[in-house]
Amino acid sequence: MPANRNALIRYRTIDLCLSNRFRKWTLEDLMEACSDALYEYEGIDKGVSRRTVQADIQLMRSDKLGYNAPIIVVDRKYYMYDDSEYSITNSPVSEADLERLSETIGFLQQFQNFDHFKELGAMVQKLEDHVYAKKTRTAEVISIERNDDLVGIGYLSRIYKAIQQSYPLEITYQSFKARQPSTITFHPYLLKEHRNRWFVIGRNQKSDQLLNLALDRIREINRSSKAFLPNENFDPERHFQHVIGVTVNVNEEPQEVILRFNRNTSPYVLTKPLHSSQKFLGRDERGTVVSLTVQWNYELERDLLSFGENVQVLAPERLKRSIRQRLSEAIDVYNTELSERGLTVLKSKLTYRGSGVIDHAMRHRSIKAMKREIRGYLESKKTDPYAIRNVLGEIPQLSSHLFLPNLKSIITRIDKNARLIKSIYFDKNKESNWKVNWHQDRTINVQEKHEVEGFSGWLKKDGYYSVMPPESFMQKVFTLRIHLDDCHKQNGALMILTGSHKRIHDDNQIKTIVDNAIPSSIEVNAGAVHVMHPLLLHASGSSNSKKQRRVIHLEFTSAELPEELSWAESFEWNT
Repeated sequence: MPANRNALIRYRTIDLCLSNRFRKWTLEDLMEACSDALYEYEGIDKGVSRRTVQADIQLMRSDKLGYNAPIIVVDRKYYMYDDSEYSITNSPVSEADLERLSETIGFLQQFQNFDHFKELGAMVQKLEDHVYAKKTRTAEVISIERNDDLVGIGYLSRIYKAIQQSYPLEITYQSFKARQPSTITFHPYLLKEHRNRWFVIGRNQKSDQLLNLALDRIREINRSSKAFLPNENFDPERHFQHVIGVTVNVNEEPQEVILRFNRNTSPYVLTKPLHSSQKFLGRDERGTVVSLTVQWNYELERDLLSFGENVQVLAPERLKRSIRQRLSEAIDVYNTELSERGLTVLKSKLTYRGSGVIDHAMRHRSIKAMKREIRGYLESKKTDPYAIRNVLGEIPQLSSHLFLPNLKSIITRIDKNARLIKSIYFDKNKESNWKVNWHQDRTINVQEKHEVEGFSGWLKKDGYYSVMPPESFMQKVFTLRIHLDDCHKQNGALMILTGSHKRIHDDNQIKTIVDNAIPSSIEVNAGAVHVMHPLLLHASGSSNSKKQRRVIHLEFTSAELPEELSWAESFEWNT
């Protein structure tokens, strides 16, 4: 006969007593402890007899329950475990228990083919494998995916209990986009697992709309004293009928999604459909075409992206564009990866040649964002569309798109103490059609004019003063030109004379150098960063194309101004 609940309470109580090595236990002590435990857990106040406890000890010593407890009597009076590390909770499952588990598995297997028990199959198979391994002492041959380290998994049982007993919860929640967590009164209706992540579906006290909360973003849970608001119209099967995953838009109708999978991937998709609505539409030399009737959500895009080059979206066009854009951005992540060697070579080129280019430094997403910000500014100001002096002062939001890790790495590799002293935006196309003769960038901008030795050529411009510092000062200045468009000879690419940055040249020297040197053209694509020494001789011709050549020009230095002077522009870039 299996042990009943009262007997199990006594065994557990005796085990707890004998595991306590700091006290000696007589038979009377064990009787009293068992009586107290039965009263506490079952409300039985009759007490436990001497004979019952003696029989319990004998049974625990035996192999009948699989305990084989090493209980000894010391001084013919005190009971204790001979092994100080022993406890019945550490005992292996007995052969009898394994037999009962095997019988239970056999019983459960009878239900696996019933519709309501389809999900029972994996559980029963795992249990069967575990029991077999215990009986034969061999390794398990089935491994089901699990992740005990998931953030928020500890809330699972508390939410489950709230759903079962129909009471609301006070949940402190912080989505990945939120800066601060917020607390809501939440009425839970369903726990749902997707891709080994858990979600709870319910409603906010203040809204009738269903919410989907990820357990890994929950910060705290407490029981609410408010009345539970049931949702009698919530049907989980109908609610998730037209989605992959857990994100449902109740205001959006499902649409037909047509996909082509290549020959290698087609068998996997046909044997394991992406969704219950999947239909086979045909097969050709390029692969297999299937359709899904689903809502467009985050999980759908993520699943399609997981197939990489093995799937092509044929319809709808909007989803096709989105997947293409995301794949392009994924490639951009790899293309814009800077290497330590690349940064070292760039600094070396700046030092010895006066110029260097990193072709893929800025991501296309950042370039598009900066174009959008500049276009909005120009439209609102109705100003010169070809130049913005002090562009970071005029459009400060550009900084968040500009000073990303790649640009910061370039700046710090050249001079980790550099400060940003000038920012200019300019555009060049056939309409503007301006050109710049061969020259050196010798000026910096300061707030006020003060006669200081070595500083000359004072000129007031746009509310501040332009001045030429001494050569020693200029040797610590460098410029970054961030290209927002493809730049070629047809739209006025910059021309440079490599190695001409070692000293300041007068006009006659510049003419002589230009007449006897072969210039290089800086032709780059959008997203490139051109690093240049300001004393490098450079020029640009007029544009023969209507294509824009938008550039953000930044100047940096670690040189210190004399006390009399202060910068006209100074920006924090390394925050």
